[in-house]
Amino acid sequence: METITLGQNGPAVTPLCIGTWAWGDKFFWNYGDRYGPEQLQEAFTAALEAGVTFFDTAEVYGMGKSEKFLGQFLQQTQQSVQIATKFGPLPWRFTAQSVSDALTASLKRLQLQQIALYQVHWPFAFFLSQKTLMNALADEVKLGRIAAVGVSNYSAEQMRDVHQILAARGVPLAVNQVRYSLLSRQIESQGIITTARDLGVTILAYSPLAQGLLTGKYTIDGAEIPSGARKRDARFKKEGLQKIAPVISLLRNFGEKYDRTPAQVALNWLIAQGNVIPIAGVKTAEQVRQNAGALGWRLSDDEIGELEQVSRPWL
Repeated sequence: METITLGQNGPAVTPLCIGTWAWGDKFFWNYGDRYGPEQLQEAFTAALEAGVTFFDTAEVYGMGKSEKFLGQFLQQTQQSVQIATKFGPLPWRFTAQSVSDALTASLKRLQLQQIALYQVHWPFAFFLSQKTLMNALADEVKLGRIAAVGVSNYSAEQMRDVHQILAARGVPLAVNQVRYSLLSRQIESQGIITTARDLGVTILAYSPLAQGLLTGKYTIDGAEIPSGARKRDARFKKEGLQKIAPVISLLRNFGEKYDRTPAQVALNWLIAQGNVIPIAGVKTAEQVRQNAGALGWRLSDDEIGELEQVSRPWL
């Protein structure tokens, strides 16, 4: 399995990341309904068997349950696994000590001494300035509790600002985790992906399958109905599905050529952008195996261009 270095000198990780938002989350993903701890353990094992050893979580996922599950599963393997988690700059967190305390709690749940990638979950820090926050994270890098620092949902300008603060401490900004898929290409038009390349920052792409829309599972005439909060998402209604039909059709065409699914083609398109690692959310071992099918092959330049053209309405 090839690897990608996070940022300029961060950990080397697999080109696909396993997302664990659903691990313990009842509100959005209906944890406990048709999947539970046993299915999550199987998904973790299936990922390692497929050679995918990079997992993304956050302290807020399942109110800490996601981190706890990963911590339990990590104890059962000798394989090298890289964990990325996230700090939430909540209103009552306004000191450097609050950052350190949150990291300590995440490390405890994950049963780790060091986190490969520690990310700031969103850019609005309320009473905690970005300077205080980034210096606190730089301190933790020096202490060895964080291998690399990342951010999430930061604009191009915000990325440049925190990159400069960290650089003054000799710490590179490794990652910006943002929404990115064929149906969410705003990071291109907003200059985020160009800025990331200029700064040597890796893009982690969340919702790379647009919460299931790019799987081809949801169609105008189909009986498949999304679960949880997605039931209220207009994109899954008839008009939304009609709009994305040309994209799904092209994904199916290329999938037939390579004996791959539309989802695998959509993930491959993201990987082909370079310096982009998709985070594919999973609940089951079968979903892991499906997502891993995006690896080990590559769309042609012409096919990448065709997908770029058909998805231009989402720039």
